[in-house]
Amino acid sequence: MAIIIGGVAPFLRHLQENGGPLTGQEPTLKSILNKIGDEIIVVNELLNKFELEIQYQEQINTSLKELYESLEEDHKDVVHFKENIPSHLPQVTVPQNLVKGSDLDPEEPVKVEESVPTKKPPKEQRSVKEMLFITIDEFNGIPAYMKSRLTYCQINDVIKEINKAVVSKYKIVHQPKTSMNSVTRNLYHRFINEETKDTKGHYFIVEADIKEFTTLKPDKRFHVILNILRHCRRLSEVRGGGLTRYVIT
Repeated sequence: MAIIIGGVAPFLRHLQENGGPLTGQEPTLKSILNKIGDEIIVVNELLNKFELEIQYQEQINTSLKELYESLEEDHKDVVHFKENIPSHLPQVTVPQNLVKGSDLDPEEPVKVEESVPTKKPPKEQRSVKEMLFITIDEFNGIPAYMKSRLTYCQINDVIKEINKAVVSKYKIVHQPKTSMNSVTRNLYHRFINEETKDTKGHYFIVEADIKEFTTLKPDKRFHVILNILRHCRRLSEVRGGGLTRYVIT
């Protein structure tokens, strides 16, 4: 439209300046012709501005579509991460004073409650050394031939089960003998008989403990993961008396 009008305007100017079909007509007609020509030129300029504005809006629309697609992909990633949080990660709890912090009056001084001294744990309670989980960097550093198709979460799930066995075993070892029943006492004696001078002062388990305290099966896949844990220096082996002792390092 702007091109058509842009072509008509010079034609009208030519008629105004050089005469033509309107030569010899009333001066009033020439005046009207001049006004029409000026108005067409103004309209042509407005149409040019409209075309530029339309091009600008189209560019903005394209950019917004690209931004929307990018945000949609990010949203899908967040949902995926939320639905696939590794089970071995610790749960984060928010203190109640932070949750209700918005209800506090900023002008009112905050009352600091005196901390109640914690009771000392009983003497028979002892901390048990547990195996640390594998980090992403460590997992990426494991040779491909060694980890095969195992995933990061699968390895850490086995670590979680091994820790369960270690804690269960040494809970019995540290338990007062007077509170043991016959089953617990038999387990206690087995644990003591399996100790050697090389395991003294260390925490270890054997395959029997895995079967006793976890749902893991000491199959080929399990031993592949044990090999990975030795590679990552999470445990070592002490052999003797027909037993393999897996020592937490």
